[in-house]
Amino acid sequence: MAGLNSFLKIFMPKNKIFFELFEQVADNVSKMGTQLKGVVAEPDFDKRAALITIIEDFEHANDELTHNLFTELGRNFITPFDREDIHYLATSLDDIADYIYASAKKINFYRVNPNDMGMQKFAELIEQGCQQIKIAVTELRDMKNMRKITEALVKINSLENQADDVFDMSIERLFATEPDAKEVIKKREIYQVMEIVTDKCEDASNVIESIIIKYA
Repeated sequence: MAGLNSFLKIFMPKNKIFFELFEQVADNVSKMGTQLKGVVAEPDFDKRAALITIIEDFEHANDELTHNLFTELGRNFITPFDREDIHYLATSLDDIADYIYASAKKINFYRVNPNDMGMQKFAELIEQGCQQIKIAVTELRDMKNMRKITEALVKINSLENQADDVFDMSIERLFATEPDAKEVIKKREIYQVMEIVTDKCEDASNVIESIIIKYA
């Protein structure tokens, strides 16, 4: 009997480890969103650099957590939900972190002044989107509060739509008001990367929606 029990343990789902890793990643992503808002609010280059270093640390931490998720995926026969969904969710959350870091890095790399209506608005939308991602991921553990998850997903979709509008308006304003062609190129690239963050939040939201449709 003891032998049978130890054999069955191999096939027992190790749900906790997946949820713990996803929750850590989502918490880091939320903190990165808040830090990015701090970056665009900081007028001093050196102080911004210090904030960007904090974002970089979170990004590296998330790389390690994502690697751990993939390791667990390879190690476990039974998972809390589809292996493909675990892979897609891990990848989309990692993408959010990567593009937040890329946005912050480009601001100082290009030495642009982030006191810009477009960047300020993007940073707000990113922070809000990352907070909603954290809410939705945290609720996946027991899926008891479906309304909370669906409300978060609806908000993420709305924020992505707002970001599309902010991108269009920012580009229009940039071409109308910025006489320096180099500045136009720099700012447009930063807008593009910040807009991608909101796309990646929506990608993660779509994976979470797929999971709750299958398992709730």
